[in-house]
Amino acid sequence: MNERQVIEYIVGLAGSARNVDLLSGIGDDCAVVARDEYRSWLLTMDTLIESIHFDSSFHPPEKLGRKAISVNVSDIAAMGGAPLFVLLSAAMPRGFNQDWFKAFGKGLAAACDEYGCLLIGGDTVRNPHGFAFTLTIIGQAETKEVVYRCGARPGDTIWVSGELGLAAAGLHMLSSGIGEDKQHFAAIREKHLNPTARVGLGQALAAAGLAHAMMDLSDGLATDLAHICTQSRVAGRIIGNDLPGLATLAAPAHFLGADPLDWAISGGEDYELLFTADPANSTAIHRISEQCELTVTPVGDILDGTGVTLVRQFADGSCREEAVTYRGYDHFRADDGGQEVA
Repeated sequence: MNERQVIEYIVGLAGSARNVDLLSGIGDDCAVVARDEYRSWLLTMDTLIESIHFDSSFHPPEKLGRKAISVNVSDIAAMGGAPLFVLLSAAMPRGFNQDWFKAFGKGLAAACDEYGCLLIGGDTVRNPHGFAFTLTIIGQAETKEVVYRCGARPGDTIWVSGELGLAAAGLHMLSSGIGEDKQHFAAIREKHLNPTARVGLGQALAAAGLAHAMMDLSDGLATDLAHICTQSRVAGRIIGNDLPGLATLAAPAHFLGADPLDWAISGGEDYELLFTADPANSTAIHRISEQCELTVTPVGDILDGTGVTLVRQFADGSCREEAVTYRGYDHFRADDGGQEVA
């Protein structure tokens, strides 16, 4: 079974029975559960396992603690909510490095303070294979403002926040040891080590009712846009030259012999927001982004049909539209070799 088949099997176990308070279950960035007449709880969980999701040889523990919170809060942001509470399960080897763990905890606590959430409990257990951390974050949002993946409409513009592909480039440098002496690449490495969840932008877009569909970019633009398109029953078209970050990636890509467009399309771990909106609202969206001190960029459009395509543009002015077949990381696919470190 691959990862998608595992998820589908678990969905089947959940059955068709529903609780009246469950507004959205498996299949979005968060589960949505009614809290009262006007508000809903948002619940999300993620696991970081040593040598799969992080490499302690180059990932400082304090930054890893902050990242552990940020990648979960990013799911809350993608639904337009605010994070409130955190549960932490820490699995550690016997005789673990106490200084390393305390530094991890310091980063985790600082991130909770930054995002305005509170660590309220969890579990500790021994793990003979290294560190593993599972976090559950509980947030909330106005029920009428929650943004799902399923609302994209033909004619919508596709938007992304920030720059794409920098986290993938940073991971390439860190895992290979190439370019670590290049100080001007430090900000790119930092995008992998220490991402920031776009909570303010997500809340502002949701409150204004401007985002028809939204999710965070964890698996790469192509894969995550495919999730939105599948759930919305539409097609997506990406304009390659419009992707933000290509200029920033040019130098490291040349240095590492990589393709900056590939990083931007399929790199993953950007933790920016991907959303679709009516093109008539472009001015309002840019105004919100300025208030949040964060750039947003239109990168394509939503069409009738299925699937995701990329318009690749060449120096001679010609274009080619091609199906995007990138796969997100699959923990159980044989050719992934069991290693992610991402």
